[in-house]
Amino acid sequence: FEENKEKLTNLISSHLIGYEIDRVYKVDLAILYLACTELKYFETPSAIVVNEAVELAKKYSTEKSPRFINGVLADIVK
Repeated sequence: FEENKEKLTNLISSHLIGYEIDRVYKVDLAILYLACTELKYFETPSAIVVNEAVELAKKYSTEKSPRFINGVLADIVK
């Protein structure tokens, strides 16, 4: 992860509309890093990655987080 962190940070940052990466809730950021790692470096289908990330957000984050994470990941997948 560490060797790819800068690439992943840039990827996530470029798809945050109206947010700065340092203002994103840390749990959401961890979920985004995990999902982006799976999307870029593994062959997991994007629909599964997005769904699992949203489910993690529902369980471990705020009530607005699933929608936020879904939006960011949907933009990344495009």
